[in-house]
Amino acid sequence: MFSKELFGQRLCEIRKKNHETQTDLGNVLGLAKGRVSDMENGKNTTTIENIVKICEHYKISSDYLLGLIDDPEPQK
Repeated sequence: MFSKELFGQRLCEIRKKNHETQTDLGNVLGLAKGRVSDMENGKNTTTIENIVKICEHYKISSDYLLGLIDDPEPQK
């Protein structure tokens, strides 16, 4: 089951693991820092297009980001 809170937590963890700021991720997505903050705090989600951008940028699985699996590595 999808959880905005888990989505936000995983997004924040992966962003920090890659030594990026919310502003950096916002630039990748074409969003303001505040929108990234809202996503990370579980207040908002984003579009499927932005989920794809996040996954491609960080080379992670969308299933992981959405909380469906616990392994961030994309399946081969």
